[in-house]
Amino acid sequence: MSGFVDGPSEDSDLKDAYLIPRNIMAEPDYVEDDNPELIRPQKLVNPVKTSRNHQDLHRELLMNQKRGLAPQNKPELQKVMEKRKRDQVIKQKEEEAQKKKSDLEIELLKRQQKLEQHELEKQKLQEEQENTPEFVKVKGNLRRTGQEVAQAQES
Repeated sequence: MSGFVDGPSEDSDLKDAYLIPRNIMAEPDYVEDDNPELIRPQKLVNPVKTSRNHQDLHRELLMNQKRGLAPQNKPELQKVMEKRKRDQVIKQKEEEAQKKKSDLEIELLKRQQKLEQHELEKQKLQEEQENTPEFVKVKGNLRRTGQEVAQAQES
């Protein structure tokens, strides 16, 4: 029976062991030993946070937050003006890029425009020929053949 009595007491010891908070991480050696030879770790200094400008800015932001002033809330007019300025800068950059085109690009653009004009003229002539009556076409063909015959006789 003594074994039976030991059983429940062991069970209560296990429950008590789970209730006691234990540190999962091991304690570092240098905490226990005051050994002067060991180099103790120190927190690194952040140069940004120690700078005077950063501290002033942080203080100002905290003050504005307490007052209820949000730096992101800009007036409508200011937003519109900034957008216009941005659009204007983008437009200027595009114009500068067009001005800086090389001679080859300029020549290619000129040729492309000439080809487009030539194609438009051809289309207009075809439309005019399709819209003209048949007798006018035949008359034009007769004139051309008459001119060709005259040139052949002169040569």
